Amino acid sequence: MIDQNIDRIIEMAWEDRTPFEAIQIQFSISEAEVIKIMRTELKPSSFKRWRKRVSSGVSQKHLRKRNSHINRFKCSRQTTISNNKISKR
Repeated sequence: MIDQNIDRIIEMAWEDRTPFEAIQIQFSISEAEVIKIMRTELKPSSFKRWRKRVSSGVSQKHLRKRNSHINRFKCSRQTTISNNKISKR
């Protein structure tokens, strides 16, 4: 897999509002494969923190757990993908 794709997968996985289904649509990889990438690419402490957050009620990583009012994959303040930075208010 290309390093640029791995970086984007990690970014998408780290974002709370980006569901695993969106990653699967874009990159054709399953949730288990995303977890495997996160485990190999992140430091152990970062991976544990990410897994804890994804498994908690705070994360919206699974569409079936999401609030039905959320109909987008990114923050409304996020600019178009130019290094994926959130614009300042």
